[in-house]
Amino acid sequence: MATIELEQVTKRYPDGHEAVKGIDLRVEDGEFLVLVGPSGCGKSTALRMVAGLESITQGTLRIGGRPMNRVAAQDRDIAMVFQNYALYPHMTVRANMTFSLKMKNMRKDEIARRVQETAKLVELEDHLDRKPGSLSGGQRQRVAMARAIVREPQAFLMDEPLSNLDAKLRVDMRGTLTRLQDRLATTTLYVTHDQVEAMTLGDRVAVMRDGTIQQLDTPQSVYDRPANLFVAGFIGSPAMNLLDGVIEDGAVSTALGRIPVEGGLASRLDPNVTRGTRVVVGIRPEDFATGAGGGGGGAGDGAVWTLAPRVELVESLGSDLLVYFGERLVARLDPRCGARAGDVVPLVADPARFHVFAAEGDGRRLA
Repeated sequence: MATIELEQVTKRYPDGHEAVKGIDLRVEDGEFLVLVGPSGCGKSTALRMVAGLESITQGTLRIGGRPMNRVAAQDRDIAMVFQNYALYPHMTVRANMTFSLKMKNMRKDEIARRVQETAKLVELEDHLDRKPGSLSGGQRQRVAMARAIVREPQAFLMDEPLSNLDAKLRVDMRGTLTRLQDRLATTTLYVTHDQVEAMTLGDRVAVMRDGTIQQLDTPQSVYDRPANLFVAGFIGSPAMNLLDGVIEDGAVSTALGRIPVEGGLASRLDPNVTRGTRVVVGIRPEDFATGAGGGGGGAGDGAVWTLAPRVELVESLGSDLLVYFGERLVARLDPRCGARAGDVVPLVADPARFHVFAAEGDGRRLA
């Protein structure tokens, strides 16, 4: 096991496009760190530079403290798991697992020991003599992971390994990955565009955009305190409600009414924010509740915000009800509230749970 360190690492292509722009990142020994972001944000390019599949234009990569910029991919002592499994279709599961070990001229008894232990770990003992074409997608992905595990590398690199699986298999494989990490404690850098994978798997999460890291923290901290508007809008499903507003005396004026700024929200607000400042207020869908007294978007008593919008769409998830109020608002409500399209539903929310971001520049967090 080893740390992975990227210092001001940049990838610039001959046409001048910078896919990765001077990122700093350290994956601790035994840590499971997830790079998450939309397509084209540079996360897979960063992973491929660590793997040695892409050259580094500028900056330094170290694995286990050893500079790796000029070390060939096969000499980095890392194992990669790909989205498309990358198995040898003409070989059995056993042969797929043993191929790299035989290339190292490892002793036969050691190979047999590793294969048996790894197959048991990923529940493939009964499939060792089958070929990939006769396996399910989940089984093939377990073979791909077994092939990486059996090498006992310093680190694992995983490039969207679950994206080809159906929803149920993705859930099952997330559980498998979590159990494997608990058992192996191997340094892992994992790439995905799926925020659910990022939140459930990562010890820490690095949110990427346009070749840069926007925020690096624990999953819960990224969710509770997004660093800027991009992170706020990207992490969370349904996405955070974002309302344009202007700071006034004791409130934020929005198209849905005045949101009181007092108590917990006032104490968190950047002291440099002055009257007339344009801001964006962020509200998680689960921070709404149904309640009487909604009054056309005005502020309620104390620090409670009340409003009574008209329902346009309802989606039932069984355990929750997603209620959409036009293009501006979605609330996650108790399904027993009985909301239907066309209803006017009084909502209440505590502004102490709201987020405030700058409306201009990088949309940095203000509260």
